[in-house]
Amino acid sequence: MTSTLPRTVRAVDTAHLLALAQEAALHGFSQRLPVDWLREYLAAEATHYLFPTIVQRLTHRPEMPLQWRCQQLLTVNTGEQILGLLDVLPGTFDTIPETLDAASKKDIVSRIERAASVCEWVERTGAEAGL
Repeated sequence: MTSTLPRTVRAVDTAHLLALAQEAALHGFSQRLPVDWLREYLAAEATHYLFPTIVQRLTHRPEMPLQWRCQQLLTVNTGEQILGLLDVLPGTFDTIPETLDAASKKDIVSRIERAASVCEWVERTGAEAGL
């Protein structure tokens, strides 16, 4: 496991994203959406993307493991892509296969930069159950 933040994007299916959210919940990580909310609103057959942006060290809570805060581009059941955050263990992130080429990664990061946040989407659609 490394504390060096990778400059990459990883793709995961909905089941894998739910498992990552569950792991974050078990560790009590602060940046995560509730698993039940994700289960209700994510498009079941979609691909979602994780882009690590911050190395998170909680020096005031030394029992907490180092985390990588990832921006996540989520595809919800309306077909829209929205921006969320998810704290992931570096070792867990490293197990996600590298499947995207450089052009795809650049396109995904561009979409992340333009995406509405989860909060904006919830306000617009009223999809706030569990948040």
